[in-house]
Amino acid sequence: MTMGEIRDFCGQIYADTYTCERQRIENEIIASSRTGLVPASKEGEIETASQKEAIKIATIEGIKHFPDVEAESIWRAVYETHVHRKSGINDADTISKVISADQSWKKSSGHAFEEMIKILGTAALHDSGIDIVLQRDLNTLIKAQELSNEPRDISWLKEQIKASTFDLYAVVHTHDGKQFCYGCIQSKTSVRDRVTRDREPSMQAMQSFFWSTIIVLDGDFLKLPKFISMVNGGTAEHVENGWHGMYVFSEQYSQDRIYSIDLDFKNFKEHAMIAANYWLSQRQWFNRQWRADHP
Repeated sequence: MTMGEIRDFCGQIYADTYTCERQRIENEIIASSRTGLVPASKEGEIETASQKEAIKIATIEGIKHFPDVEAESIWRAVYETHVHRKSGINDADTISKVISADQSWKKSSGHAFEEMIKILGTAALHDSGIDIVLQRDLNTLIKAQELSNEPRDISWLKEQIKASTFDLYAVVHTHDGKQFCYGCIQSKTSVRDRVTRDREPSMQAMQSFFWSTIIVLDGDFLKLPKFISMVNGGTAEHVENGWHGMYVFSEQYSQDRIYSIDLDFKNFKEHAMIAANYWLSQRQWFNRQWRADHP
């Protein structure tokens, strides 16, 4: 049994199932619609449901039809069919190279964005006595015993470093030569798929009386109310705010604790300075409700 024969069989099952499932869903929507049309807003939902059914049925039928073939090979054939339909690429080697390149991008781009935030944040705050440092930089400061935070803070920060919870940290220098880590910063190119996971450690940081913020490149996810409420709170599902502030490279999404920034980091700089002063003078009140625009 050749891989080509397996792909042909699974590909046909996939295509037939996708078409039938899509038609079934569209018919249901049309039947319940006043206009007799399928709303454009339903396209993503229809596509996801149809391709999920196609993957499932093609895999099951492939395993049934080729009982002597490893299930992994069937899954691979269905995968290649799916990628071909979505991208037009039907060569397995090309698909593999594209995937490898995409994985490489994801691995490198996240770290590049972190360092970009460090550079921009440091430039904006160069005359303020505040440094934006990467996780590894903070680890070096802790190992060299150069932070003046209390032992409880140091212990908590070590836990965050071990778990790679935050990408960057804010460190303030005082007039008497001491330096304190007072802020935890997440930097994400996009948070749509990880926002719940990112929100939880932020809330823990606020409970530990640290300034907790997130800087996001792509704010498109904020078009959906549920993501706005994850930041700002105030809904039945998300009663509490998830961060002291979210800073987005866009002017579209400013709302409550969501702030627009550009390369000058103006909002972030102002808030970082206010937070540092408040943290040093009234940390006992630096709770989740605290906010930089009216502390």
